Amino acid sequence: MVRFLLIVIYLLTSATVGSFAGLMMQNMVTGIATGFIGLILMLQVDGAVLRRKIARKQNKEIQGLKKSGAQVQKALAETQARVEEVTKTMEARAHAQNKKIVSELQMLESLMKEFASKVSDKARHEAGGRPAGAPVNLDGIAEPELLDMIRASLEENRVDLYLQPTVSLPQRKVRFYEALSRLRSESGSVIMPAQYIKIAAPAGLMSVVDNLLLFRCVQIVRRLMTRNRGIGVFCNISGDTLRDTEFFPQFLDYMQHNRDLGGQMVFEFSQEAVLRAGREGEANLKRLHGLGFALSMDNIRTLALDFAKLRNLGFSYLKVRADMLTKGMNAAGAAVAAEDFKNLLARHGLNLIAERVEDEKTVVQLLDYAVDFAQGYLFGEPRAVRGETIKEIDRPSASVVPLRKSA
Repeated sequence: MVRFLLIVIYLLTSATVGSFAGLMMQNMVTGIATGFIGLILMLQVDGAVLRRKIARKQNKEIQGLKKSGAQVQKALAETQARVEEVTKTMEARAHAQNKKIVSELQMLESLMKEFASKVSDKARHEAGGRPAGAPVNLDGIAEPELLDMIRASLEENRVDLYLQPTVSLPQRKVRFYEALSRLRSESGSVIMPAQYIKIAAPAGLMSVVDNLLLFRCVQIVRRLMTRNRGIGVFCNISGDTLRDTEFFPQFLDYMQHNRDLGGQMVFEFSQEAVLRAGREGEANLKRLHGLGFALSMDNIRTLALDFAKLRNLGFSYLKVRADMLTKGMNAAGAAVAAEDFKNLLARHGLNLIAERVEDEKTVVQLLDYAVDFAQGYLFGEPRAVRGETIKEIDRPSASVVPLRKSA
């Protein structure tokens, strides 16, 4: 609209100038030519002014784009600097963590040799004090021979860590792993806990086994924390170790320096170990819980327990055999029926884990009892820890145990 008005003004002005020139020259042709020339000049001036405005606007836009580009470049540079800073921080943390793991391994070797040397003479004395000609056979191996095999496995660090999953119900999503130890003989055969505990405990070797298991658990939890902080690890500690006045203070001191693992590590003790803990053992349990670690009880033989006392000692989990829940509550001395047992524990701040679950029928019964967690061969057997084991734990697809059809 503005351009139209300007053109009308130019036309009127050129017509006025042409008319005035024609009157002055008394020649209409001259007037028309003068008016036309005036119109051309005005349009040229107007075009030049318009082009100058457009050029100024374009220059302004270009300057704005350059400024925006500079700001983007600056933001990119700052982002890159922050990424580099975060990368350096993560590398520094990883380096520090690796150094810590190496130092733990060095400490492990030192303590293991120290314990092995201290109990070696005692173990030999225990073996030599048994009546000759009356060895106890375990899988065809005499007790003194098995004791020597166990001691050699410990001294040469042939202790393997196995992990077995504990899943949530009904989703069957892996929530925890229980860490179990296995000894290897020189020939490579596996010595199961049921075989070595009966021999190693009287010889004073269980602290060595627990010591090795503890360090392996700490290492595996630290590796898991860098990938999946939502999974915890149960670490078994024997009753002998709980009452060991030499080892347990060192154990507490070591865990004091690893308090950051409190949310991922759960220490597990058998019912017999807890009931026989005594005043000093119970004080040790409280000290361990005071460092931020949850406690668990397994190998339960009776449910006639003081649940309030267990919670006061620091226990958060009770592992009860599935067959005890489904058909052995009365024999175990339970105060309530199976369907009310989980709520009884919950009122005392305790979580129920059903263990030794081996078939789908049992799972259905456990769901009727509102059991939240379960463990057993149905969901996964104990597997030796290897590099690929950790990778499988990291995969989201591996964290859900598929439904198995019962035969």
